[in-house]
Amino acid sequence: MHLLAATTGAIDDGTDPVDLGQTPAEVVFLSSADTELAALSEARMELNAPPSLRLASLNHLSHPMSVDLHIESCASRSRLVVARVLGGLGYWRYGAEQYAARLAEDGIPFALLPGDDRPDPELRALCTVSDEDCDALWSYLVEGGPENSANFLRYARWMLCVPPGKREARQRPVQSRPILRAGLYWPGAGQSDLKTARLAWTPGAPVVPVVFYRALLQGAGLNPINRLIRSLLRHGLNPLPVFAASLKDPVSAATINRLFQEAPPSVILNCTGFAVASPGNDGSRENPLLSDAANGSPVFQVMLSSSSEDAWEQGLTGASARDIAMYVALPEIDGRVLSRAVSFKGEAFFDEATECPIVAYRARGDRIDFVAKLAENWATLRRCRPENRKVALILANYPNRDGRLANGVGLDTPAATVCVLKALAKQGYHVCDAPADSDS
Repeated sequence: MHLLAATTGAIDDGTDPVDLGQTPAEVVFLSSADTELAALSEARMELNAPPSLRLASLNHLSHPMSVDLHIESCASRSRLVVARVLGGLGYWRYGAEQYAARLAEDGIPFALLPGDDRPDPELRALCTVSDEDCDALWSYLVEGGPENSANFLRYARWMLCVPPGKREARQRPVQSRPILRAGLYWPGAGQSDLKTARLAWTPGAPVVPVVFYRALLQGAGLNPINRLIRSLLRHGLNPLPVFAASLKDPVSAATINRLFQEAPPSVILNCTGFAVASPGNDGSRENPLLSDAANGSPVFQVMLSSSSEDAWEQGLTGASARDIAMYVALPEIDGRVLSRAVSFKGEAFFDEATECPIVAYRARGDRIDFVAKLAENWATLRRCRPENRKVALILANYPNRDGRLANGVGLDTPAATVCVLKALAKQGYHVCDAPADSDS
């Protein structure tokens, strides 16, 4: 058997032991969620006088020898260890039992928390901190987000500084703050409101909502969203960043509709994947991006790629099959128009302070600016009267015979073109010499 050193950005499959090479710290945190590690890394950077912190992925601690090495070199010499295990004790039984046993011998507090929001008695039985402390630490992680991540570290520091018998005389850190299922976000303010956004807006400028998953707010995935907001401001637009659990979630849909009513959009940039529509149901009634409140805005699909930038640059297909399904094929069912990928994932940087490689979304500036300029162009076009707009219909031309013009299996594209021209004329567009039917 050979021993591997942990490599920045690498994913361990557990077949070989890994030496993380971490030194002891006041707080050690273990998790299988990259977003959670990134959130705590970011929170530590923003916090005044944070506890010294070590972050480690459970993907690197799946081999028994990896567990033993980390306990010996780091965990058993630290002051508090917190592990969050998704899937229950069976997912990480050797690690959980060894950390619990060795840390108990050395008198080091150990909190073993579920990776979701459901209580797990098996994990709780291995904890050596009080139920009150377990519940407090767990609630910060369940809710997620920058504020809760910072308060998780504050609470851990409070646990270390205040002995259990003297806690009543010392003020506790604030409790976890729930994150709404949907709402308005603003950089530097987190969950926010329209009043805060308007402070940065240009009066009378077009409003451009940026719709993204709530999970990005919970797990330090906001880099591309923040970059897009700044770019829209530079292009003279008023960004309206809206997070949502899902476009199919009734609470999220109602929240988006309310925000759109208060600030009618000109163009919508959507960063969520998949589609609202389904076979036999176009989804228009349930889709907040197609509601009356959406003001008939064109919806552009923005891709947050799950691939690394290197894979995207070196690959022959551009987007991966997964990204094509999530961000191209399915969104077209809802009538969204693809813009481009603006960020990539899998590129890790090594956080020296936590001795951990951090994996997160990273925006690419030229592609962010392309999407912002695209939104600006379409917002300008919407303010132009229909009769002054120049619209081209481009049809494919197969060279073998005229009957192949704009051919599509099961489609009559010439007839559809006639219908489009009539619709344009009805909406006030300047249309002349239009053919009367598909034959002409």
